[in-house]
Amino acid sequence: MELAVYNIKGEDTGRKAQLSDEVFAVDANEHAVYLDVKQYLANQRQGTHKSKERSEVSGSTRKLHKQKGGGGARIGDINSPLLVGGGRVFGPRPRDYRFKLNKKVKQLARRSAWTYKVQDDQVKIIEDFTFEAPKTKEFVNFAKNLQAEGKKLLLVLPSQNKNVYLSARNVPNAEIITAKDVNTYALMNSNAILVTEGSLEVINNL
Repeated sequence: MELAVYNIKGEDTGRKAQLSDEVFAVDANEHAVYLDVKQYLANQRQGTHKSKERSEVSGSTRKLHKQKGGGGARIGDINSPLLVGGGRVFGPRPRDYRFKLNKKVKQLARRSAWTYKVQDDQVKIIEDFTFEAPKTKEFVNFAKNLQAEGKKLLLVLPSQNKNVYLSARNVPNAEIITAKDVNTYALMNSNAILVTEGSLEVINNL
């Protein structure tokens, strides 16, 4: 598969970039994408939620009234979940939400995500570039030139670039990521993906 290569002014350079069919033209598996995104989001959860149960709330353990003969329902102490200020029944407890996903499933999910995005014409290949200094205005113009302004933009770089990162930091819905760190969630959460030529060598070997 080949895609046109653009410069940072949004002009077609006349060159073509070679994309691996094993990454960008696979038999996409929607369920694998779902599982990978689900795992990514689960891994972001801290799992530190906690509510106090009956044995943990502050209150006397004295039985409020005798078990029988009072004409009312039987009741224990004031910490009962049935009373205001009592403990919570089956409340949340700290837990780890992470779960295992096989490497081959994750690989299929990434390749499926790339395939979906290419089919939807949401991927553009651009020349390698850098900024001489961090300037948000330059990044905004760059996004505008490539028809990515106002969209959820994902820029894939071959390696960390401080000036580009700082230039994009204050731009809403713009994310900078290195080729080796590309994940299924980042791809599916974007609708304008700009890939530098230097990143293709890494992505083609995913």
